[in-house]
Amino acid sequence: MPLILYNTLTRRKEPFVPLDPDRVGMYVCGPTVYDRAHIGNARPVIVFDVLYRLLKRLYPNVVYVRNITDVDDKINARAKESGEPISAITARTAQAFHEDIGALNALPPDVEPRATAHIGQMIVMIQALLERGHAYQAEGHVLFSVPSMSDYGMLSRRTQDELIAGARVEVAPYKQHPADFVLWKPSSQDLPGWDSPWGRGRPGWHIECSAMSKEYLGITFDIHGGGQDLVFPHHENEIAQSVCAHGQPFARYWLHNGYLMVEGEKMSKSLGNFFTVRDLLDQAPGEAIRLCMLSAHYHQPFDWTAEGLKQARAAVDRLYLALRSVAHIQPQGRDEVPIEVLAALKDDLNTPLAVSHLHELATQLNKAATDGEKARWKGALLAGADVLGLLQQDVEAWFRWTPAGGTALSDGRIDDLVQQRIAARKSKNFAEADRIRKELADNGVLLEDGPHGTSWRRG
Repeated sequence: MPLILYNTLTRRKEPFVPLDPDRVGMYVCGPTVYDRAHIGNARPVIVFDVLYRLLKRLYPNVVYVRNITDVDDKINARAKESGEPISAITARTAQAFHEDIGALNALPPDVEPRATAHIGQMIVMIQALLERGHAYQAEGHVLFSVPSMSDYGMLSRRTQDELIAGARVEVAPYKQHPADFVLWKPSSQDLPGWDSPWGRGRPGWHIECSAMSKEYLGITFDIHGGGQDLVFPHHENEIAQSVCAHGQPFARYWLHNGYLMVEGEKMSKSLGNFFTVRDLLDQAPGEAIRLCMLSAHYHQPFDWTAEGLKQARAAVDRLYLALRSVAHIQPQGRDEVPIEVLAALKDDLNTPLAVSHLHELATQLNKAATDGEKARWKGALLAGADVLGLLQQDVEAWFRWTPAGGTALSDGRIDDLVQQRIAARKSKNFAEADRIRKELADNGVLLEDGPHGTSWRRG
């Protein structure tokens, strides 16, 4: 079965046919580094990480580019209010982003360009737009002329009135048309700026991704991804700039994950339902957060709930328990993704169905009677989990995870109590053994007695 993807550009599912099967290119919009990533930022990271893992299984060479926006008015504003140098803010925040998404088992992209390292490429592209009559200068700014592109709006399919309404965040008297957007703007001495043919200034947001994607993937490439919130104006404007600057198509497949809600409402600090990835990592292991995100199809809206996270953690527990029971068995077929998992993902990344197949594999592993069967089912479970970015930890490390700031018993204390209980059972002091089990349970520690001894896990 071919890989099928829903293309926002055409509004339909299509077979994926790369420009060059020997080099598949994917660009995904990355973070603007002025604050810690929130859970809305985490969804596209996880979604496109799964797609990247899948593409790497299907093609010999995949180039995944995800940028870092380190020049932006939000960063400037944060520096002004905090007094911290811009360079310090971007360095610290980028490092925090890498740490947080690393805890979600997201693979690093092949290329992670920073906007500030590609100002020259942006200037060259802006010059091309001016020369082709798609841009103009006004009061130190360079703006893209929306009326110069006859099919502007092809991605979002907005009406002219909607385009104008969407542009009102940047209404300015120097615009020739209300929907025109900034390619370059002047910088005062207290703001980041670079020399250009139009004076000292800095780039607009949209031109950054157009320039960086061309630098590493070429004028036309395979896949461009991001959140639904980026369809307009960001991705629409990327298409306009790139197509008009080069006279050739831009990205061929556009993928967008749906919006994220929290407990049925839009995430907002004023509502008290705004969570960073770090907030959640203090409450639950990264793989539980990841599985929770994968429990809904990426194209659909997703409602993040505390109950959903609790269920996701229990689901990952079940998968790791299946692995714990065969810890002494070497897996077979570790690199062969089960056909049912692969088929689910090749059907427009149907992660809920793929996850359900993981649980079926765990059931088969639990039922396996011989070591040979256990080896095969263990290999299948691990291979299927790999392409979803799950079951990446040591089994015992998973069960020993503790929340940040928790008052849980230490691992050493738990091990000591387990040994005391074993001794009590040997001496037939079952009342003491039961007391110890209850003490552990009261502290969120569950015991499991099996043929290979007693193991424990945090509940």
